[in-house]
Amino acid sequence: MNYWDRLKHLNLPSLQRRRERYIIINTWKILQKKSPNDIKMTFYSSDRLGIRAKVPPLAKSCPMSVRTLYENSFSVKAAKLWNLLPKTINTVTELNPFKAALGAYLDKVADKPPTPGYTTPCSNSLLDWNIQSGGLREVRWP
Repeated sequence: MNYWDRLKHLNLPSLQRRRERYIIINTWKILQKKSPNDIKMTFYSSDRLGIRAKVPPLAKSCPMSVRTLYENSFSVKAAKLWNLLPKTINTVTELNPFKAALGAYLDKVADKPPTPGYTTPCSNSLLDWNIQSGGLREVRWP
């Protein structure tokens, strides 16, 4: 049984999906002031999209090594992941209902982590699924 089949059999998300879920939950805690906001993350409200996080700016003239560090930093990744959430999820103010709604939402997105010897359509990050499909869509793998 390969890794994907084992995850499906055990009804577990991949390590990458669990990590991204943790980042989103931690972002919710920052928004709700249940965790310290040491990274000075800022949020704004939109009537149509709900609560959005501001992605910190980056100078366009910076070298590629700096751009890679920027893209992988918590403040950037957390803001981008948070901004993928629909209004029905990002406006929930209680932790357990938020986790339940987030879990139901993430269950609808394909979870095919990169595995040596197998090809995947993307790196499996929610951010990559969003870019590849022109928007995060609900996908089910057979």
